[in-house]
Amino acid sequence: MVSFVIALVLLLVGYLVYSKVVERVFGADGNRETPASKLADGVDYVKMPRWRIFLIQFLNIAGLGPIFGAVMGAMFGPASYLWIVFGCIFGGAVHDYLSGMLSLRCNGASLPELAGNQLGRIVQYLMRVMTIVILLVIAAVFISGPADILTELVPFITKNWWIYIIFAYYMLATVLPIDKLIGKIYPIFGFLLLFMAFGILVAMLWKGVSIPEVTSGISSKHPSGFPIFPMMFVSIACGAVSGFHATQSPMMARCLVNEKDGRFCFYGAMVAEGIVALVWAAAASSFWGSTEGLNDFVAGLPAGTNAGAVVVTKICNSWLGKLGGVLAILGVVVAPITSGDTALRSSRLVIADTISYRQDKIYKRLLASLPIFVITFVLLQIDFQVLWRYTAWFNQTLAAITLWTVTVYLARNRKFFWISLFPAMFMTAVSLAYLFYAPECYICLPLNVTYVIAGVITCATVVAFFIFLRKNRLIEGSDGK
Repeated sequence: MVSFVIALVLLLVGYLVYSKVVERVFGADGNRETPASKLADGVDYVKMPRWRIFLIQFLNIAGLGPIFGAVMGAMFGPASYLWIVFGCIFGGAVHDYLSGMLSLRCNGASLPELAGNQLGRIVQYLMRVMTIVILLVIAAVFISGPADILTELVPFITKNWWIYIIFAYYMLATVLPIDKLIGKIYPIFGFLLLFMAFGILVAMLWKGVSIPEVTSGISSKHPSGFPIFPMMFVSIACGAVSGFHATQSPMMARCLVNEKDGRFCFYGAMVAEGIVALVWAAAASSFWGSTEGLNDFVAGLPAGTNAGAVVVTKICNSWLGKLGGVLAILGVVVAPITSGDTALRSSRLVIADTISYRQDKIYKRLLASLPIFVITFVLLQIDFQVLWRYTAWFNQTLAAITLWTVTVYLARNRKFFWISLFPAMFMTAVSLAYLFYAPECYICLPLNVTYVIAGVITCATVVAFFIFLRKNRLIEGSDGK
């Protein structure tokens, strides 16, 4: 319990202290006109109060990530607490804040355009493809998964009908003005998701459960023998560092009224997600008495079972009673739906930014969304497990590229770029090591060879960055003096 409480306090201190450092480095200006004012269109550029933006941003980036990801990450042992805390404070929250604020400064531009502006056209084209792929796959999965669960809860409605219902909602959320549907229901579900985590936190404290301590060792306890690096750093993405977040932030960057609200809405939402992930990691590893108990339970589930959903439902029903059952349904049904719909909306924004397409009229938004709807519907009809296997790698690679994007931006503007350079280096190494080692990616090189390759490429990337700085006279001594 001591490690958990310390971790919780550190997350709060991280927001209260380090977020101000990051804000100062970026140079948020409360007097600067935001896109919501100068480009107001009543559709995507709509002013909203910061409390509403915070809850929408939180639910956008959360979904199932800080719940299922944290539960599966807890199988590695107490090391998961350290990654959630330090990854969130120094990596994920920095990633979310700087990418969101950079989008704000660029009139709400989507992630591929931001990357292209800083890293060049080749990266821009790559990011357009990667972003669309990951968003559409996530949307498809977050239709099919909830439909399966809803079919079990309401058996007189078939899975296909649930798919049609959810898909119809996705279409509405994609094309309607952001304040008409998302702006109204997201704050409610965002609050309930926070309340769900708060209920689990109170239950743990009230029951005085035994939570594994960091002092017991941080070596991997995963039953499959997976090493901490890189596997845990990919298993726990939302709650620590996740590239998906940078695809969502431009939506809220188009709604902020004041640049000073960015610290609360971007950095604060990420810390809130980190707290949710920490609570669920601790709950999963304590409910069965130990990390080993959790691992044994998961290992005993039938093949093909959604382990995360089973674990979450069991904990909620046991610790929170009937209310817990309702909240469990919220967690495993509503949460993924509210990530899938914004994934499609983000896809529309990416396509529109790519072709400089105005979307002030609903028929224009429908035209931009039509290929998105068609591809998503096709994905629902096929077995795309191979593509889904790479989604985790896509996600963390997006995070690495996003961190390099904001690092170059800070360097170009002669700001203290080290706050994003270190997490950029780390996530580059993580994504490379995962690509060459993880069974999901089929390459499966020996671990020591993987480390060498990831280390060499990461070092080469850092060298290229400093060559860029010197070439552009952005570091001391680069002017020949």
